[in-house]
Amino acid sequence: QVQLVESGGGLAQPGGSLRLSCAASGNTFGLFGMAWYRQAPGKERELVASITRDFITYYTASVKGRFTISRDNGKSTVSLQMNSLKPEDTAIYYCAKSTVTSGVVGWGQGTQVTVSS
Repeated sequence: QVQLVESGGGLAQPGGSLRLSCAASGNTFGLFGMAWYRQAPGKERELVASITRDFITYYTASVKGRFTISRDNGKSTVSLQMNSLKPEDTAIYYCAKSTVTSGVVGWGQGTQVTVSS
């Protein structure tokens, strides 16, 4: 079994920064692609950023240049550095693991990010 646990959410002002972390249990972390999704009130869950087993990254257009995803396979963690935060970034952020064949195969519990003055 692999468990994903997010941390680092909270309240930030517009223009501020937060760093989210996701810790995975087990010793097969390097076999999975990892991603951050978010879901805002009244909106669909959307992919924010992803990073493959080979450290290739993807960002949705609305966060490109502001957010950075990274992974540390030795620590079995994936992080999302969020800079220049906007109120529209307010959402519950979820960590997810994926495989090439099956897509998303597991989710964390989510962590709330609120951007407000």
